[in-house]
Amino acid sequence: MDWRRLIKLLKNHMVYLQTHNFPDPDALAAAFGMQVFLKANGIDTTICYAGKIEKNSTKRMMEEFGIHAVHIDELPHMAEKDYIVTIDAQKYNSNITDFPGDEVACIDHHPTMIPCAYEYSDIRICGACCSIVTQYFIESDTTMDTNTATALLYGLKMDTDSFNRGVTDFDIAMFSYLHKLADNQKIISMYNNNMEIEDLYAYGEAIRNIKIYENVGFARIPFDCPDGLIAMISDFILGLDIVELSVVYAIRNGGYKFSVRNETAVYHAGTITQKALTDIGGGGGHFSMAGGVITKEGIGMLGSDPDFEIRKRFMDVIKKEQYLIKE
Repeated sequence: MDWRRLIKLLKNHMVYLQTHNFPDPDALAAAFGMQVFLKANGIDTTICYAGKIEKNSTKRMMEEFGIHAVHIDELPHMAEKDYIVTIDAQKYNSNITDFPGDEVACIDHHPTMIPCAYEYSDIRICGACCSIVTQYFIESDTTMDTNTATALLYGLKMDTDSFNRGVTDFDIAMFSYLHKLADNQKIISMYNNNMEIEDLYAYGEAIRNIKIYENVGFARIPFDCPDGLIAMISDFILGLDIVELSVVYAIRNGGYKFSVRNETAVYHAGTITQKALTDIGGGGGHFSMAGGVITKEGIGMLGSDPDFEIRKRFMDVIKKEQYLIKE
């Protein structure tokens, strides 16, 4: 991380901070934190996204912290010469739309699936993008106000499932810094009230459809629901005492959206998801958590029983991984 080089790159340019298409609390808080950081260093920015902000709890978070994010449809004058910094996402990934501007920089905490030659790149594997953004304030000795600290801490807490998922020593260190500055009572209130009544229907369908093979739990949600909710249900399925790897998927854009969670010491959720969805979609992620999609065309390749074929694809990859481990 070289904050001075980032500032030099962005100076005197129109700058957009682009999140993935369906921004969650970590993406929005990280973009907001970076916006505050860049403003303190003389650079104005606009947070933008494609897709939509789906959950009311995420919209409430934006209102609480004063986060203003603009949909691409409201930015008709974005030009090729304008600079884009992708936040919590990387160019060429399936969850981010290619905007007219030039993606000159990337700040993200996910593994790179398709390399991109950014002029500035800060991609680190950790629990939350908010952790990376927090370090920019620390390293540059930029003052952080209570509102920004609270937003970043909330995003960090949400993306790590309250430090139960994918957390690293780096995240803990950033938490320690933010905790001293944030309004922790607001964090508790927002974190404990982020489930919506509509979410219960998705949980109900997942429970009704759950299938367990050995230590792997599969659940299909037969209607469209937010990415964040699919992830929450995948965490929920992983909580079963006999499940060590969960695969949850829901209808999305005519295809399927996946959330995969792993608590074993041997499997890699990202690798398994990528291999299982090869040729019918795509996926990838961390050791403990991953995401993926099957395209509308891909579903057509699964035959008369798509759910069976999906389970078979994942189990075939897992059995091969088991064989490799034994070798």
